[in-house]
Amino acid sequence: MAWRILLCGVATSSRARWSKADSLEELAALTATAGGDVVERLIQVRPKLDPATLVGRGMVENLHSTCRRHHIDLLILDEELTPTQQRNLEDQVRVRVIDRAALILDIFALHARTSEAKIQVELAQLEYRRTRLTGFGVEMSRLGGGIGTRGPGETKLEVDRRKIEQRIAALRKDLKKIDRERAVQRERRSDMFKLVLAGYTNAGKSTLLNRMTRADVKVSDQLFATLDPNTKPLSLARNVSVLVTDTVGFIRNLPTQLVASFRSTLSEVLDASLVLHVVDASDEQVDRKIDAVNDTLGAIGAGDKPVLMVFTKVDRVFDDAVVKRMKRSYARSVFVSGQTGEGIDELRAELLRRVEKEMVTRTFTVPVHRYDLVSLLHDAGRVVKEQATRDKVKLSVIGFRPALARARTRVSAALKA
Repeated sequence: MAWRILLCGVATSSRARWSKADSLEELAALTATAGGDVVERLIQVRPKLDPATLVGRGMVENLHSTCRRHHIDLLILDEELTPTQQRNLEDQVRVRVIDRAALILDIFALHARTSEAKIQVELAQLEYRRTRLTGFGVEMSRLGGGIGTRGPGETKLEVDRRKIEQRIAALRKDLKKIDRERAVQRERRSDMFKLVLAGYTNAGKSTLLNRMTRADVKVSDQLFATLDPNTKPLSLARNVSVLVTDTVGFIRNLPTQLVASFRSTLSEVLDASLVLHVVDASDEQVDRKIDAVNDTLGAIGAGDKPVLMVFTKVDRVFDDAVVKRMKRSYARSVFVSGQTGEGIDELRAELLRRVEKEMVTRTFTVPVHRYDLVSLLHDAGRVVKEQATRDKVKLSVIGFRPALARARTRVSAALKA
């Protein structure tokens, strides 16, 4: 049986109430992803948050009565709670209380499949819990000194804190090893043009990856279904191939612990030649979610990366005026459907145009009988001109600088041998 959930949020003004209602709608989707059943939602308009309970005294009483009336198992606050606020609310409402950050962490834990994802999620959860422990105050510790505080040894608080610190240190060591492995992988792919799919969670990134590369990446209509980067090759033209990487989705108010823990995964965005900002065109909150993704890209240091906006799920938009407005507001964007394939050819053409801008032309001259070197140059890029004389052949090759530089080195070494 699913847990019965009560959601609560605070709006700073009556005008902000509608924005908070949208935020609670997203919180409800997160709750459903975690397996909960949202029974009721409450919003309080309050210019200033209560330092003791976040919400006012009247709302606390309302929460308590609502929980009793609807047999609520869990109260979820849309705002971040301090440890004191969480404890006070649990004491007065008489049900377990968590905030948005804890819910997102729980969903990440639910979807973690690989060892890397599990390490990243566990580290984020422990970082979050460590702040909860610290916030309970010195009254729970007997090692602070003074009358009434002395004791024979560590309290449970100190033991828990020490174990968490030890585990965090071990996980960080594991992540450093993963960082080194990823660095080696990136070095091997350094001569490739790299596309990275970034966007709001459930925007359709995995579906688009499957459509573009004929991959078989798992697609789920759930938030944060993808936690591990998936990299697939994509051929745009003869001898013009790129790598496409699907990454973890973003969300408003993504817990800072997750951003820190998933740095090795998010580093794929930092290494991108071009970021494809994937947007769900059918989402009513499209503009806000675009802003949230841009904020996250800036937060991880990728704000200056070249970006191509790709609006997906256009097959779900039945009002042409909506598409026209987005095309006016977001010029030079591409509109596609990963489900039906609509617009994919236009996307591939735009990608090829952008990729070719990063390519250069180099000329090579090799003996006419060295078919092995001619074949090597055909593999290094696209041969656009080939002139043969009695004993020489001159080839003009368009390709990426690293690949052509490596080809020149190999040709020179072969001719000297």
